[in-house]
Amino acid sequence: MTGNVENFDRWIRSEFADLNTVLENAYFQRSDRADVTAVGAAEKGQLRAAGTAHIVELLREGNTDEGFDAGFDLLGNVGLFMAACARHGIADQNAKDGDMPEASGLALQLGASLGVTPRFATSHLTTHNRAIDGRYKSFTTLRDDYLFTDYNTRGILGYKRAADALLRILPLGITHPVAADLLAAARDALKYVVQSNETLFTELDTDRFFYSVRPYFKPHRVGQHSYRGANAGDFAGINVIDMLLGLCRADHAYYSQLLVDKFLYMMPEDQSILRDCMRRRSLMDEFLCLPDSAWHDTHCRDNLALFLEVCDLHGQTATQHHNQLVTKFIEQPAVHIDDKHQENLTASGPPLEVLMRALARLRDLRSAADRDDIPSRYHDIVKLRAKL
Repeated sequence: MTGNVENFDRWIRSEFADLNTVLENAYFQRSDRADVTAVGAAEKGQLRAAGTAHIVELLREGNTDEGFDAGFDLLGNVGLFMAACARHGIADQNAKDGDMPEASGLALQLGASLGVTPRFATSHLTTHNRAIDGRYKSFTTLRDDYLFTDYNTRGILGYKRAADALLRILPLGITHPVAADLLAAARDALKYVVQSNETLFTELDTDRFFYSVRPYFKPHRVGQHSYRGANAGDFAGINVIDMLLGLCRADHAYYSQLLVDKFLYMMPEDQSILRDCMRRRSLMDEFLCLPDSAWHDTHCRDNLALFLEVCDLHGQTATQHHNQLVTKFIEQPAVHIDDKHQENLTASGPPLEVLMRALARLRDLRSAADRDDIPSRYHDIVKLRAKL
């Protein structure tokens, strides 16, 4: 890590988070908490000036290539700074380069060289967010900011453990006795996700999340294009589970479009895992293709019971996410926000009602709901349950 990179990182971990916290507390005291204008001019000016000064030094240095990990970490710092400027209204999103030519230039250079989107992604704040003396990088020092990151990270790691276990079944086959151990591992990992979601649902303050955390995750411009915000699902694990369980199919246009849209928001190794998984036959289809004679084997029936339990849990996490988390922390508080703040409300970009319909469809695919208007595996699940 060069001196300039280290200085920028130190600033992100200290003054940057402190300034954002001062501004968030000021906004939160207003009658219209979504209105960030005409308040905190000094802090906003200090934030933009200091961040830009660090980036100018990095551009002048011209050598930020110290391997993927260092480059990805630096991209995250640039991305956090750009997202904060957009959040506070100190970067004109209609201007060329998003009114941030230096930051856009460095972000585009890093994103292109690393093979990822040129803005901060979920992994920058979760799975690839190194802590120093117990404190990792965050936008603010607010309790709910840390709580949101803590339990998002736990949920993501739970999904990754489940996906890894399911991937290891492929070379063994679904009737292998040891496949039961891997299905049990996937089941336990998804139970952990359920617990993490429950804690987030009960502990996270709705207003603090909606007004003081969520705005940093919205779309913003980098160079000539506006990039959607970071999404908690921007990693391969959850889609690996979707496809290996057979609940979602890569050859279905709706779902494949979802995968295409998220590739550059994932780590390169996740991109590789996902591409490989897209060509695999699902475990559900493997069970459905077994001859009748296979069901006389106790191992086969035991494995199917575990498989169906994993499917149920995956559907439960999807239902939690939609019916509890998204509804409580985004949809319900959005009802009370002034019309002038409705534009660009979601991290994904589309209007909230469009996003909610899309999420409901994804929830019902993952939970194998009894719907004929989507390629749900409801009837296949019923057929498999009859084998027990």
